Amino acid sequence: MRPILITAFLFITSLCFAQRQNVYFLKNNGEYVKIRDSADYIRIVREPDSASVLYNVFEYYPNGHGKLIGKSSVIDPPKFEGTCIRYYANGGKQLVSNYKGGQLIGDEYEFYPNGKPYKAGKYTEDINHNTAIHNYQITAEYDSLGTALVTDGNGYYKGYDDKFKMIIEDGNLKNGKRDGEWKGKNSALNISYVETYDNGNLVSGISTGKNGDIVKYSKTRDVEPTYKGGLKAFYNYLGRNIHYPDYEKSHNIQGKVLVLFVVEKDGSLTDIKILEHVSENLDAEALRAIKESPNWIPGTRYGRPVRVQYTVPIGFTLN
Repeated sequence: MRPILITAFLFITSLCFAQRQNVYFLKNNGEYVKIRDSADYIRIVREPDSASVLYNVFEYYPNGHGKLIGKSSVIDPPKFEGTCIRYYANGGKQLVSNYKGGQLIGDEYEFYPNGKPYKAGKYTEDINHNTAIHNYQITAEYDSLGTALVTDGNGYYKGYDDKFKMIIEDGNLKNGKRDGEWKGKNSALNISYVETYDNGNLVSGISTGKNGDIVKYSKTRDVEPTYKGGLKAFYNYLGRNIHYPDYEKSHNIQGKVLVLFVVEKDGSLTDIKILEHVSENLDAEALRAIKESPNWIPGTRYGRPVRVQYTVPIGFTLN
């Protein structure tokens, strides 16, 4: 009976705060759905507390157990600030992370489903870049019985899948950074890989597909998709092709439209949608420009083209 009581409580809460919160139904892949019964989890975003500008974000599993608690600077999708706690479906703590401007920063702690500590690490901001690039270092790891495998960033690391059923990568850590040979597998891409590191820097990598095909790569296993010529060239394209709608121009309507799309393996753009709206005409103009964009250079993982979700802010400003 307990899940039923909890679910009923959530429903009552939703009614009580109908004027003060937004409710979203989502799949595990981040897709929004309209029907509660089709959702893998529920997200509730409530107004900021007194003397705060941050929205309160709560997520729940269908069984009523909490999935996430955090604070966001925007309503949705969340742009987390401060400490964010995630939970397993059994109610146990899964992950404690810290955010700044929607980016991971500082200490992070992960736990086994039995409640024992699994891993500790730290995200440090790369001060040499203006973009939100972060470095992650593993500082500690324990087996399910609590025996230390990595201490102070040194030891032999074993990384598990989400269900802790199998090891998906392993290798030596030195001062929190990968060092020497690392081996692993990626079930989503159906590949296995062998990589060589030097003080945390990837020297070389080889990925092998399920059919035995081999791809070599270096410097990084993940490469973001890019517009030919880079972002500056992309915004030059937008500047040449976007036309300010007459109604918005005459009524001094300005703002930033945030557009989400997927860069496919062939570089084409699909699944284009608006995340942050300004007006019907400005939204439509932003969508048109993205739809007519030339193909991008696709992103890669382990040297192989992959589909990558990408967001671009398009500003409309009148001088």
